[in-house]
Amino acid sequence: MKKLLWAALAVVIPLGALQAMSVATFLDKADALQRRGAFALFSSDIGLLKGEINDAGAALRAERLAATRAGRRPAFCPPGDRATINSDELLAHFRAIPPAQRAHIEVRDALRGFLARKYTCPA
Repeated sequence: MKKLLWAALAVVIPLGALQAMSVATFLDKADALQRRGAFALFSSDIGLLKGEINDAGAALRAERLAATRAGRRPAFCPPGDRATINSDELLAHFRAIPPAQRAHIEVRDALRGFLARKYTCPA
């Protein structure tokens, strides 16, 4: 019975990990953390949100580098090789997305829009 449970978890866990977080979910978690104040430091959601941004950032960096290698114009052009993200600016960008659309936009896509606005590519 335990082997069956572990086998089921092994199948379910990776599938859940593949689901991207929506902007609505991200903002809900970020707002909940802000309401907790200093106690937010003890929440696992901090790591979850940081991980979501780090994963999205890594995917977007790979996307940008691939576009450059292929001779296409990338979505954003940070100075040097790294983009810097200010959490207040990012949250403001996410909150500027109309509430009705937030549930349908993945964090990675919203982050791409933020980076494209902050680091516009030369013409």
